[in-house]
Amino acid sequence: MMIKSNHAFHLVDQSPWPLTGAIGALLMTSGIVKWFHSFNPQLFFLGTLILALTCIQWWRDISRESTFQGLHTFIVASGMRWGMILFITSEVLFFFSFFWAFFHSSLAPTMEIGLQWPPSGISPFNPLQVPLLNTIILLASGVTVTWAHHGLMENKFSQTFQGLLLTVTLGVYFTMLQAMEYWEASFSIADSAYGSTFFIATGFHGLHVIIGTTFLLVCLSRHIKCHFSSGHHFGFEAAAWYWHFVDVVWLFLYMTIYWWGS
Repeated sequence: MMIKSNHAFHLVDQSPWPLTGAIGALLMTSGIVKWFHSFNPQLFFLGTLILALTCIQWWRDISRESTFQGLHTFIVASGMRWGMILFITSEVLFFFSFFWAFFHSSLAPTMEIGLQWPPSGISPFNPLQVPLLNTIILLASGVTVTWAHHGLMENKFSQTFQGLLLTVTLGVYFTMLQAMEYWEASFSIADSAYGSTFFIATGFHGLHVIIGTTFLLVCLSRHIKCHFSSGHHFGFEAAAWYWHFVDVVWLFLYMTIYWWGS
């Protein structure tokens, strides 16, 4: 079908994915509540499955619009850039709330947690062991994703491929180390304000690492299929911006919760 347009803007076609995405999100959040209260995770997994399938098909359609239909003009791409900037800004405020909770409890410990931080009975992680290794891994991944970006802008296919592959590998390695750290932790999320703020902040960051790794893995797949060019690759740029945001948040987490907070 030939698509004729007299303007540079993209008027999206009718799509079922916003509806199925909303249903999946509703089932997932309701399933979490049901899981907590009745120890039945089936509704949560059903919602997660619907949401995952929706994302796969929705992003597939967006890739088709951009790559094969030519609907993502420079004006449309500019709007997407602003959308990504606002999204990352909202994510910054999201993590700001966790840091606020951490400093609220750590700068003025109450008698309920022993008037000290970390609270009495909690043995925090050594910041010079696995947390430092994870910091090095994420900093290295920031270098590799920048290398991939420069390779793409200079039409160097192999360098972009290698940089993206290394970044995805480092992201998976980081997640494995954090899972090992959680498994070996001597405290839990139920151990006073320290356990709550530690696992909520680092856990949500870990979730963002998984999302960012998936984002970059999709970009790697699209790069192999030659979806990107040196002048038209906003999907990759958005993934790189998101990954740098994840890097910066980890640096703040490491300096405050792991190093200063211990």
